[in-house]
Amino acid sequence: GWDMPVRYTSDLAEHHAVRQAAGLFDISHMAEFLVTGAGAGAFLDDALAGRISTMKTGKAKYSLLLTDAGGVLDDVIVYRLADERFLVISNAGNREAVAAAFAERVRDHAADAAVEDVSDAYALIAVQGPRALEIVETTAGIADVAPALADLGYYAWSGGTFQGEPLFIARTGYTGEDGFELMVPVAAAADLWDAVLAAGA
Repeated sequence: GWDMPVRYTSDLAEHHAVRQAAGLFDISHMAEFLVTGAGAGAFLDDALAGRISTMKTGKAKYSLLLTDAGGVLDDVIVYRLADERFLVISNAGNREAVAAAFAERVRDHAADAAVEDVSDAYALIAVQGPRALEIVETTAGIADVAPALADLGYYAWSGGTFQGEPLFIARTGYTGEDGFELMVPVAAAADLWDAVLAAGA
């Protein structure tokens, strides 16, 4: 259901851009799930591989959603937003499978955990490359970032605003270079894209 460019110019040009300066990616097709409640950590311990409940707020963890037989339904990244609040990002092609698995597995934790598919409410834009920090820091409209991006470690996240809208900034890039993923409400996505593009021009 997504119409996406495979390339803009050439694979080689894009590779060099990301390795030498920065690349800009619309990854809004990724799926996002909000997990909340006093038992959210315990639910994710059961639903995913690894001990999600031991994560500190502000951190991220790579994990797997497994079948009962130990096969992989999807790989995901989990962010701890607060004591009782987590964000899980899964691959676009597996959104329905992940949603179904979460819906089934949360039943055992229904008294103290809930899962909400918020994929359609948010856009996700990635800035990847050695100049990513400089570009995001100078993007017009981004404000109130805490902790500061320069102090943000790998597999961690920061909060802020973009034109007054909530902004989630993750440092969990997948290109082998430094980078950030910026999540905003859908209505702010086009303006954010244009602002980042202008900052990187």
